[in-house]
Order: sequence, then C-alpha cells, then structure tokens
Amino acid sequence: MPYTTEEGGRLNNFAREPKVYTAEPPTDGEKRNYIILGIGAVILVGSLIFVAFSVS
Repeated sequence: MPYTTEEGGRLNNFAREPKVYTAEPPTDGEKRNYIILGIGAVILVGSLIFVAFSVS
C-alpha cells in the first residue's frame, strides 16, 4: 500500500491506481450494432408515447 507521511506523523493511504490503456475506435460491426440499437430504442420510446396518449 502506498503511504505518505504528513506533518504530525499522520499516515495518508492512497488507493491503488488502475492500469491505463487507450480506447480503441469502434469497428464497422460495432457501429452497425449501435445504429440498429438506436433505431430500436427510438421505435420503442415512440410506441410507448403513442400507447400512453391513446390510453389517456
């Protein structure tokens, strides 16, 4: 554990830092999946709003 000593003899404990990595851009397949999921979400929300208005 990484400790530092402050004035007065107090110990300060820091959390362990996570391993750093660079993000990779999405592949063409992932982009296609995001578009399909987005269209599905828009259709779902639109249909829920339509049902809510038609019931009330």
